[in-house]
Amino acid sequence: MSELTRYEEDAAVKFIRGTLPPEKSELYSDDEILYVIDTIWDWYEKNGYTSLDSEVTDSEMDHIDDIVAYVRKEMKRAKEFVIDTEDIPLIVKGELQYEQSLEDSMF
Repeated sequence: MSELTRYEEDAAVKFIRGTLPPEKSELYSDDEILYVIDTIWDWYEKNGYTSLDSEVTDSEMDHIDDIVAYVRKEMKRAKEFVIDTEDIPLIVKGELQYEQSLEDSMF
């Protein structure tokens, strides 16, 4: 994997902020956005998307509703982070777009 396609949390946060409306981006800290990213990756792990052996043929975008529901559920447990439930899909979509941009740069 080249440097351009390597996942980097700081780059992911910056990318996600670029996908959000400015007034939404200003509401959340980098730590809050990173919590959503980590929660998405927890969902991947629980659903077999992080295994090197897995032959996943469908896109994470196909599971966006499941991912958003999982993040919302986990956010209720996380007392230290407060993200409006209506904004969670925006952040999740931004993360998935970042991941897609990494995949696209491989080709």
